[in-house]
Amino acid sequence: MKSVLTAMSCVLLHYLNGIMCSGNGETALFWRNLGREELRRARRLQPNIAVAKNVMLFLGDGMGVSTVTAARILHGQLQNKTGEESALAFENFPYIALSKTYNQNAQTADSAGTATAFLSGVKTNLGLLGMDARAVFHNCSSAPGTEVTSILHWALAAGKSVGLVTTTRITHATPAAAYAHSPDRDWESDYDMRSVAGNCTVKDIATQLVETDGIQVIFGGGRIKFLLNGTHDPEDGLITRGRLDKDLVKVWEDRQQSKGRRYKYVWNQTEFDNIDPASTDFVMGLFGSSHMQYSVDISNDPAGEPSLADMTEKAIRILSKNPKGFFLLVEGGRIDHGHHASQAVRALHDTVAFSEAVERGVALTSETDTLTVTTADHSHVFTIGGYPSRGNPIFGLADEQGKLKLATDGKPYTTLAYSNGPGAYANGVNFTRPNVTSTNTSHPNYRQQSAVHFDSETHGGEDVAIYAQGPMSHLFHGTHEQSYIAHVMAFSSCLGDYSEPSTCAQADVTALTSTACLIDDRVVWLIYLLAMVAFQL
Repeated sequence: MKSVLTAMSCVLLHYLNGIMCSGNGETALFWRNLGREELRRARRLQPNIAVAKNVMLFLGDGMGVSTVTAARILHGQLQNKTGEESALAFENFPYIALSKTYNQNAQTADSAGTATAFLSGVKTNLGLLGMDARAVFHNCSSAPGTEVTSILHWALAAGKSVGLVTTTRITHATPAAAYAHSPDRDWESDYDMRSVAGNCTVKDIATQLVETDGIQVIFGGGRIKFLLNGTHDPEDGLITRGRLDKDLVKVWEDRQQSKGRRYKYVWNQTEFDNIDPASTDFVMGLFGSSHMQYSVDISNDPAGEPSLADMTEKAIRILSKNPKGFFLLVEGGRIDHGHHASQAVRALHDTVAFSEAVERGVALTSETDTLTVTTADHSHVFTIGGYPSRGNPIFGLADEQGKLKLATDGKPYTTLAYSNGPGAYANGVNFTRPNVTSTNTSHPNYRQQSAVHFDSETHGGEDVAIYAQGPMSHLFHGTHEQSYIAHVMAFSSCLGDYSEPSTCAQADVTALTSTACLIDDRVVWLIYLLAMVAFQL
């Protein structure tokens, strides 16, 4: 209604005074009122000094600031709006900071080193999972003694429930850093380690997952890392790169049964839908032989897959039965894969799906006792360029006053591009930039153009954003080392190095309560003295 009134007022101004408004017809008064409203909300903002019963970490893999901006526009345009004025769910969180993503040995990071940082509180090198920088990549003998634990381990030690949700293989870098210790992120199964020399004592990542007892929710892809070679995957048929030792799904099921737990293993949409959170305490859902589908492709899966939002909801309903609280990691992992392929349509639709998962998670929990953090592990070399008009389709060609904007070669270009990747035209075969005038640049398979050719587009090294709400979320307040994220999560929920009441948020709560009591006592004495004076008079 407000937008309609704004547009009407602009039309009236044009009719009376010849004043033309652009965009959605916002007037100067509109922007002043919007600024006043934002200022009013900011002035009312008060930190939530409390101990977090629950911690939810939503990780958009590769979700740099340009990705957030483009996905915000897409989100609005999917609702038939111009898009720029829209907001993703986590952009409404009250506290925002920046995270420095570099690895200890690399200016531009990978997902293993970054995940170790934001889950364990210790920065490390490229390719390492759950190990500090003394470990050497792909060197098994360097691993012993370098292991670091994560907030998942700390939560389990405190009796909380824990869960992992991702759209990648559950053994992929981000979820693996929560439970595994490996000098090589690619050692996902024993098949992947078959060429490792020597008597290596490091177990493959899938084995470490099933041997980490107490993880109540495991949702993602990656069945090939758990099922035996030569057996049949329910969707993809004969497994030719499967495990060499044992069926880890059966190992997981046998463990749950031996402990008398209420459990389920599921692999498709129907089985997922039939999970009853009230009667299920432990669940493993592996919905793809490798990664799960991109959100724009999910309808093409014959067996069906749950959305990231639906997996998040199911996880919360299972974990929230624990009166001590829970830790939940939710990863929108295929944002990263879409960017690596220079397929912005897939990357941005997965970012919108990720935002929907955040929105679902926030709706099912309370800001009073749940710290919710949304961030990225790293960025990508993904840009939003040119000078397109307000509301120009985000996947479209850049325009200028309604006409295509042409580059110096006389050809149009898309608003979205990559500085490197498979969409480069100078690839050793072709050296002339293709004319995209008649190309469907909004098709999921379209690869945005780039300057330098790589088979896979690379990560970006700039800072990424941290969005937070809930207990102690105000501690995200500036530019932080990425490892700081784990410290805030642990401090707010009194876990790990901050498990003692005197070293965690409980100390702030106690101090605040003591101050309030002191003020109350002073008020009582003041009232008493005033009453005595009045009596004497």
